[in-house]
Amino acid sequence: MQSQSGGQSWSSGQPGEADGPEPVVTAWRRLAARHAAVCAALERELGDRHGLGVSDFEVLDRLAESAEHKFRAQELADAVHLSQSALSRLIGRLELHGLVERCLCDLDRRGIYVTLTDAGRKRHAEALPTQRAVLTTRLPGENAVPGG
Repeated sequence: MQSQSGGQSWSSGQPGEADGPEPVVTAWRRLAARHAAVCAALERELGDRHGLGVSDFEVLDRLAESAEHKFRAQELADAVHLSQSALSRLIGRLELHGLVERCLCDLDRRGIYVTLTDAGRKRHAEALPTQRAVLTTRLPGENAVPGG
């Protein structure tokens, strides 16, 4: 489609497009912007105060929440929304700092478990209030009790 100036127009001619994006697109853009803002705040605060990135903290948090402070690597990757490869690199960095350990599964020698170390528990405990404070500040009303 050509504009009056002879340049390309990106309008597809879909109904309602001249009136702006559909409500679902607007909602998606708001959600994406909010997610980006919260992640940026978490990266800044966790990085500056505790030397952790958002994904680092999320891995430590999931491990700390689990009963035995360990997770099968594939399940952990799914839980923190990372590819197996990205999780492997992240775990490697956390291992270098003594925060986690990898070990083979006793039943299935191909399976790898990621375990939280004492140092990892300590770093998580130190970073937890920072993460929760950022979430509380950036997501007001999200922690309200439904129906209350």
